[in-house]
Amino acid sequence: MKPAYDVIVIGGGPAGSMAARYAAGRGASVALFEKDREVGVPVRCAEGVSHAGLAAVVENIPSRWIAQKITGAVLHAPSGAEVPLHTDQIGYILHRKIFDYDLAQMAAAAGVAIFTRAHVTGLIMEQGRTAGVVVDHLGERRRIEARLVIAADGVESRAARWAGLATRTALADMESCAQATIGGYQGDPEMLHFFFSRSMAPGGYLWIFPKGNGMANVGLGISASAGGERSPHDYLEAFLARFFPGASILGRVCGGVPCSNTLKELAADGLMVVGDAAHQANPLTGGGIVTGMIAGRIAGETAAEAVATGRCDRETLRRYPKAWLAGEGGKQAQFYRLRKFVFSLGDEYYDALARSVLRIPVEKRTILSIMKSALLHKPSLLLDAVKLFT
Repeated sequence: MKPAYDVIVIGGGPAGSMAARYAAGRGASVALFEKDREVGVPVRCAEGVSHAGLAAVVENIPSRWIAQKITGAVLHAPSGAEVPLHTDQIGYILHRKIFDYDLAQMAAAAGVAIFTRAHVTGLIMEQGRTAGVVVDHLGERRRIEARLVIAADGVESRAARWAGLATRTALADMESCAQATIGGYQGDPEMLHFFFSRSMAPGGYLWIFPKGNGMANVGLGISASAGGERSPHDYLEAFLARFFPGASILGRVCGGVPCSNTLKELAADGLMVVGDAAHQANPLTGGGIVTGMIAGRIAGETAAEAVATGRCDRETLRRYPKAWLAGEGGKQAQFYRLRKFVFSLGDEYYDALARSVLRIPVEKRTILSIMKSALLHKPSLLLDAVKLFT
């Protein structure tokens, strides 16, 4: 570990690895600090992505990343009604550990120095700007200087707050998640399942994501303000007991996802923030793999340019939030408005919606047609849905 780098990235998830890779690929000296013992461990993710989303950030998708190809989905109403969804989109359930390892390896191949068990405990501040980090690595505390720091330290991010950015998530916008990977799954391996019910997942939804070889990720995300006295674990246990009694549990994870608008400020003097730390997950679905990678790429390119010009001030770094908002980030507010409406509905509304959608021929039953039915009396939100799903 050198005493100084051009760029330091905190966090070795997809957003951090992409940021590090693109900064190094354009000539910056880069170090990536991951606090856990391995990149990609533990896996706290449902592991689902669309082919189109992943292909937008990765030219050639290795087969080893793919646990299961997905070709369709079924929506479940509180009454038990099942609504098969027509789509010509392909999706994947990833091997996240392999996926994250490979993204980190791509960063290493671009020249990034990667350190695991490297826990950043503070920032070096000079005259109000970030000038490096304090890191505990293998029992030794070090001060490592940098011209620029990229905070990709996840939902628990502290680095952005240390730099003066407002990162607080409103309780209603924080999804509390629990998931079990089960064995002996006998459903169609190419079909996702989504359950909508305030009694089973208040302020969120349940999912079944097949992983192939008889495995599936079964989990839920609920609004932290809507769960009451029951924890996500309690809701998940009730679901497993009902639909998968006696299932073998191969693993469990839990965590939180900020399902809000992107942070108002993504850059400070000497620092940028990306991924879940920047609230860049899709507010409607909670998915953040591809959005984090897109943001990481933009931030990495911006970092290299800033270092090359010798200007790492807030104004120079604003190229990153401007580019983010001009693309994927521009959809965040629309997804957020849809989320607030969709998860405010009662079970009676979900059941009525299911009956309405089932009257639509299956070949015309798309996400957009379902949203049109749900938003029949919400013209402003209907316009959002049309923009997002066409």
